[in-house]
Amino acid sequence: MFSLPNWMTMRFKPIKPKKVSSQIADQIRESILAGDFSPGDKLPPERELAEMFGVSRPSVREALNILSSAGLVMSYQGGGTVVLSLVDAGQGNALSELIRSQQDRALEVIEVRKCMESWTAYYAAQRALPEDLRRMEEIVANMEKNLEGQLPSEDLDANLHIVIARATHNIVWLHLMQSLFDAMKEFQRSVWRAVYLTLEDHNLLYSHHSGIVAAIRARDAEGARSAMMDHLTFAEQRSTVYVARQPA
Repeated sequence: MFSLPNWMTMRFKPIKPKKVSSQIADQIRESILAGDFSPGDKLPPERELAEMFGVSRPSVREALNILSSAGLVMSYQGGGTVVLSLVDAGQGNALSELIRSQQDRALEVIEVRKCMESWTAYYAAQRALPEDLRRMEEIVANMEKNLEGQLPSEDLDANLHIVIARATHNIVWLHLMQSLFDAMKEFQRSVWRAVYLTLEDHNLLYSHHSGIVAAIRARDAEGARSAMMDHLTFAEQRSTVYVARQPA
């Protein structure tokens, strides 16, 4: 009985050239998912992106529309294109509003952070690349300068925690952390200015952060996890004091 060769029965489909805009969208998507951009970061302007890719601005605009439809970015009139969180449920930050109206909820967030960040430190110690370690060490060096100049380091503090999350090279850790920090930003600033008042406080915070980075640099995953847990337990205690002082 005659039978067709195997190659004649294969269901090949014609190859379709991929649109330029789709290729641009794919590269930007990969960059976002690689952690090159954090939630809230702005992408370069259309003109710069067009120059980087060697394409027209309409192609870039179409690519950004693709990413916007996928929920990865949002473009604002006159405000550029911003990377969105993969874990946000919708527009606005309901958690931020809840913390603003019920500050004791911030203590619940810190409880969650203790669980999350002790493990981000653990994985960062295993996975951090040289550039991740360099970013951490730069932040700690700037903290030391602020300490010598008796200046606060609240923004550096937040940045270090995000850089540690990025060093896990797990995009979900990074986006979860960024969303929590965005929600806690106002509360954390208030705590910094109300309960971390003495040079001893600032020395202790510096010691905590430098110790975490030292453990990550040494690839001591358990040490990094323990150091982060100790730091956030201390932050939880101070935040509890701050919340207790607030009027009912």
